[in-house]
Amino acid sequence: MGRYRAAAFAALLLFALARPAAAQDVTLTSPDGAVEITGTLLGFDGEFYRVDTRFGELTVDGSGVSCDGPGCPSLTDFVAEVVLSGSSTMAEVLLPALVEGFALRHGLRASRETLDESGFEYALMRADTGALAARFLFRVGTTDEGFADLLANEADMVMALREIRRDERTLAREAGLGDMTDASRSRVLALDAVVPVVAASNPVRRISTPDLARVFAGEIVNWSALGGPDAPISLHLPAEGSGLAQAVEDRLLRPAGLVLAASVTRHRRSSALARAVTVDPFAVGMASFAETGQARPLTLTGDCGFSLSVSRRTIKTEDYPLTAPMFLYLPARRLPKLARDFLAYSRSPAAQIVIRRAGFVDQSPERIALGAQGDRLANAIAVAGNEVPLEELQRMIATMRPMARLTTSFRFETGSSRPDAQSRANIDQLARALETGLYDARTLLFVGFSDGDGPADANRGIALKRARAVRDAVLAAAETAAAGRTRIEIDAFGEALPMACDDSDWGRQVNRRVEVWVR
Repeated sequence: MGRYRAAAFAALLLFALARPAAAQDVTLTSPDGAVEITGTLLGFDGEFYRVDTRFGELTVDGSGVSCDGPGCPSLTDFVAEVVLSGSSTMAEVLLPALVEGFALRHGLRASRETLDESGFEYALMRADTGALAARFLFRVGTTDEGFADLLANEADMVMALREIRRDERTLAREAGLGDMTDASRSRVLALDAVVPVVAASNPVRRISTPDLARVFAGEIVNWSALGGPDAPISLHLPAEGSGLAQAVEDRLLRPAGLVLAASVTRHRRSSALARAVTVDPFAVGMASFAETGQARPLTLTGDCGFSLSVSRRTIKTEDYPLTAPMFLYLPARRLPKLARDFLAYSRSPAAQIVIRRAGFVDQSPERIALGAQGDRLANAIAVAGNEVPLEELQRMIATMRPMARLTTSFRFETGSSRPDAQSRANIDQLARALETGLYDARTLLFVGFSDGDGPADANRGIALKRARAVRDAVLAAAETAAAGRTRIEIDAFGEALPMACDDSDWGRQVNRRVEVWVR
């Protein structure tokens, strides 16, 4: 594994230093001839030239200059070209569905052509004239390969099932692509999760997270240890370098101090993994929630008796611990207008419907009434006692009874007060909702919860600070929201409403959260 990461890092460095083969010298001249810019044309978005000159990289408005040279593009017949590279999970279904939805909504006709086994192209033609308006080229691979293409200036967007890593971020900054952790450089497109799946005929239906980690580390090798038949366990994962496979190592194995077993069968496509598990009664795989197919998900349990099943709602709220946001990463350069229109469309209510119909989890907030939270309330009763007295539970119920919980929740990176990637996207989403007046004349209550590690009073104080910090972040992001149109309050109930057992890092992380309730 170390050799693989070293080779991948070296490849990224090589790509970052490379120049596009199609680049050509051009001269841009102002109408009066007073200004002349000569350099290598790096790109043209239909409005602006991007030129590498002896002064550095410049972006020049095409309406104010004339272009001379063999690389000069046509201003009248410009065709936007956008290259997307990365995750096969996103490229197989999600992005094609969004491209087709975007085309339909903007009066364009989409035509798909397969280029080879690892790529395809969408041509978008204007419905009235039939003229070609744009090409969306997809390179289907892994998240690692997507970032490598971006650094090589061979991709405009990265389809990623994980956040950008430190070495990639450093190389991107050195290559002039900007700070890829900036909010304008990435966005959560949809939500997914890493799900343990087995064949429908497998009698095992539940597994603890520590046991699941031990299975993929090769420490548990027979189903009999999990209450199943006396048969060896075969392991299946997505391709090495894919975001889902890296999530298994980063979020399941590494917190337990375990290393992935060598006997894992890898699959280039997530859909192929699900099919392989379906036909093997002794297999277990970690699949995309959207691509479980006919395989059956296992419920995650803990020693304290709590359990968590995967569903659209538990992924959207991040109550399910192995969520995997689906990112688009963008370089610090102008994209063609049609590409910018596509990115704007991807956040629209119409796009959220497309995402849901494609089998993925959208980001549209939903409301969950108090009466629909039986398991959570049962957990609260189960842990009540000296630390969480009856009076505190009664106060919590009295506060929440007239309200509904939004699926917009906020959780934090391990060992940090910084919101995780999905929560940072939720901050922007809730801020936009406040700006558009969605919650005018309503009350939003930010409620903090904690794990049960430590004194209850101290945990409630920490949870209240987190609720205040999230509220402040949302209000800071909602720059154009009119003050006073929405009543915004904070409260905290500490460890009174646990989602998972506190006997593991992932359980404690699930319990540390800020919820939003609305009335």
